[in-house]
Amino acid sequence: MKGLKYIISGILFGIVMTKSEAISWFRIQEMFLFQSIHMYGIIGVAVILGILQVAIIKKKQVKDIKGNPITFCPKNKSIPRYLFGGIIFGLGWAMTGACPGPMYTLVGHGLPIMLVIIASALLGTLTYGMLRSKLPH
Repeated sequence: MKGLKYIISGILFGIVMTKSEAISWFRIQEMFLFQSIHMYGIIGVAVILGILQVAIIKKKQVKDIKGNPITFCPKNKSIPRYLFGGIIFGLGWAMTGACPGPMYTLVGHGLPIMLVIIASALLGTLTYGMLRSKLPH
């Protein structure tokens, strides 16, 4: 029963992704070809909500599940690092037609091929974790 809130959150996330058409490969293609503002609007709303949530967490001094205060690290101003990471993320998004959140929603929509993409994303994350100490940061 403890995990029920996470299951409900995941279902609601899937519904929002579906209804907003964020899982549509055609919407993603329109975004990368600069033919529609639809996906940019969704991303913009997400950024604004993230900014508001961080401001609330800082102002209210919210604690995590274990009761520890939530803290934020100082900004890293390494622009090449973010550009390189963003390019890799964007290429993966463009090649697969899905970013990480909607990948799971697409599996729920009956596209089992997305399991290959999820496995690849997890393998890439694992590889980065193993090589992180050897990479320039």
